[in-house]
Amino acid sequence: MAYRAPVAEFRFIFDHIVGLDQVTATPRFADAAAETVEAVLNEAARLSENVLAPLNRAGDLHPARLDNGIVRTSPGFAEGFAAIREGGWMAIAAGPEHGGMGLPFALSCAVNDMMGSACLALHLIPLLTQGQIEALEHHASDAIKALYLPRLISGEWTGTMNLTEPQAGTDVGALRTRAEPNGDGTYAITGQKIFISWGDNDLAENVCHLVLARLPDGAPGTRGISLFMVPKLIPDENGRPGQRNSLKVVSLEHKMGLHGSPTAVMQYDGATGWMVGEPHKGMAAMFTMMNNARVGVGVQGIAIAEAAFQHALAFAQDRRQGMTPKGEGPIIDHADVRRMLAQMKAETFAARSIALACAVAIDMGHATGSADWAARAAFLTPIAKAYCTDVGCEVAHQGVQVHGGMGFVEETGAAQFSRDVRVTTIYEGTNGIQAMDLVGRKMMDGGEVAYRLCEEVQDAAEAARARFPDLAGDVWAAAESLRECTEWLVTQDLNDRFAGSVAYLRAFARVLGAHYHLMAAGADDARLPLARFAIRRLLPEHAGLLAQVREGAAGLYDVTPEALAS
Repeated sequence: MAYRAPVAEFRFIFDHIVGLDQVTATPRFADAAAETVEAVLNEAARLSENVLAPLNRAGDLHPARLDNGIVRTSPGFAEGFAAIREGGWMAIAAGPEHGGMGLPFALSCAVNDMMGSACLALHLIPLLTQGQIEALEHHASDAIKALYLPRLISGEWTGTMNLTEPQAGTDVGALRTRAEPNGDGTYAITGQKIFISWGDNDLAENVCHLVLARLPDGAPGTRGISLFMVPKLIPDENGRPGQRNSLKVVSLEHKMGLHGSPTAVMQYDGATGWMVGEPHKGMAAMFTMMNNARVGVGVQGIAIAEAAFQHALAFAQDRRQGMTPKGEGPIIDHADVRRMLAQMKAETFAARSIALACAVAIDMGHATGSADWAARAAFLTPIAKAYCTDVGCEVAHQGVQVHGGMGFVEETGAAQFSRDVRVTTIYEGTNGIQAMDLVGRKMMDGGEVAYRLCEEVQDAAEAARARFPDLAGDVWAAAESLRECTEWLVTQDLNDRFAGSVAYLRAFARVLGAHYHLMAAGADDARLPLARFAIRRLLPEHAGLLAQVREGAAGLYDVTPEALAS
């Protein structure tokens, strides 16, 4: 089944759900006129449908490989990356001063959604490079910006992020990679990093690594970590890739999915690096890239959900099996198959709306300098990352189920979606970490942002009561339950919050998703049946989730290791 980019869906969400017009009304994004947004969406759709989607299966069947120290990419990826580079797709949200388009991050998310649906493995290159661009824009010296940004933005060079080490995963502060001053403004970087997506490639002139390392006087933990730019090839005096740096790919991981994306073990043996940002402030600089990437990874979950849904829908409309209420016909007329497809569609819409609402908040924070917008974006980021990637996994899983036995057969393509999306709940901070961040750091305001969001949901529900009294009442009541649970949550100690954090994040996403479905029904009568499905069949889950939240950590540690092993 050929992928079709959901351009009309992006237009609808931008116009009726998340309010992209408030972004384009700001001086910073005044160039993002309606015709520009339309042109970008349509061109990205053509690229995704015609160039990238045909590469997806080849990347799965013919993984990237390490050949005498050189990473060889999957068949067709060179042509696909060339199309991305020549189309300027790295540059969408990058600053114009170094060759970027300066368009809203929300529009970049829509483009990444389409490209990820088409070929997630290849799409990781622009996603990582875009994150590196943003980190350099905010934290690098003028010299580093002038050298690296134009080449990253043009796609001549690509970017990676190097955090994880064998003993330092979520606990980044346990890293052992060292940075020794060379006395000339550069540093010798020594250590090993693992799980480095696109740690090398044969597609670009150079690969630029942002590496976390510790200076000799760096304090233990994250407070003593600095960030360094460590290129594969050291630029010469003219900015061209020159001498090979003292780094190499030791091996590529054999993975469950995303076979076309090489995941490298990187070894640095006194490699030359340049500091990005201030000494011992590397985590702050890297988090700029990670926060961008977390929303981007959430979008990857949506992308696979969209692709898996389209694949399953086409199969269900064609496959005939048994008697349905309409007599002999396709399996889409069976009640349970219809239920699965409706849930896939409803979850994808909710997730996409949450991610784009977060992106709009990020844009508004950048455009206005408003602390309120920045706080809203920060609060929504872990929800967007965790819920959207959970949705990607769940929708891909249901896609296999819709296919029945054929879903377990690789030739149908349904299984690849499930395998490829699984890592999105893990990298860029596991979804459990996202939930802990939500109830911990993001609740340091005493729950103020959470309360404002609940109030917005309730105000919109009140406005919708005249047209949809039952649905609006359900959404209002759910937001009230969420508000009450938040009031309880902020009074608990941190471990009690952590124990219920995953359930709390999911409940918040359930309420926001129902809110967006109610808005959609108000804007388009044709969306009412799906809104009713989401509000009456999915939203009730929030009550059970909030009940879990209120349990806290009580009884959790009574389930001892011995009890688990018995």
